Amino acid sequence: MVTLKDKVVVVTGGTAGIGAATVEHCAALGARVVFTGRDRGRGAELAKRILHARFVRGDVTARDFPESIVRDCVSHEGRIDVLVNNAGILFRGRADETTDEQWDATFATNVTAVFRMSRAVVPGMRAQGGGAIVNVASDWALVGARGALAYGASKGAVAQLTRSMAVDHARDRIRVNAVCPGDTETAMLMSGATADREAHLARLGAAIPLGRVGQPIEVAKLIAYLASDDAAFITGALMPIDGGNSAA
Repeated sequence: MVTLKDKVVVVTGGTAGIGAATVEHCAALGARVVFTGRDRGRGAELAKRILHARFVRGDVTARDFPESIVRDCVSHEGRIDVLVNNAGILFRGRADETTDEQWDATFATNVTAVFRMSRAVVPGMRAQGGGAIVNVASDWALVGARGALAYGASKGAVAQLTRSMAVDHARDRIRVNAVCPGDTETAMLMSGATADREAHLARLGAAIPLGRVGQPIEVAKLIAYLASDDAAFITGALMPIDGGNSAA
């Protein structure tokens, strides 16, 4: 059975969707979890009901935030064993429909923040003899992103960042992997709804080989596995969890 007992796990964008499921699941597996987000109310509510989870409000795009959260975690928890880069935003649109502001905001959150957070944890992980970084990419990092140009390009960048960091830090015993979710029932997915919720989910599910959209807990379980010692020989992997979508 996968365990994260006594590990300290940091999750960005942890107040909703895949992030919240990851916070809850990692805590259930024995980790001490520190999670971030901009919504103080949702963060406080989640922390209140999950044992061994602590919320730190903040914006991952702020230049000084990565070093600040690392200092906070080392001060309170003593170390960081796992970083889950989950925070992300989505603007829908083709190239001719995407503004400079949307492009810049997407890359600031989905790529630059992943780089800065990862850079901030590497020295401590190296000094303690290793660690794990799990990036939340997308199946749109593996195939073309129809109608979501900026998002797809940003997740492709996350995929290459994952592979490059994996080979750079393998000898430091820092494993770097990415999960690549397909359509998953979150607020982000529902932002593209053109019908009622159930009809929208049914329409999306019909296009997926397994016949349904994913659930946040399913992605959280894969994240936890990659963070655990059970995945000790896995690094540089881009792991689809998309119901067969990228295979088709």
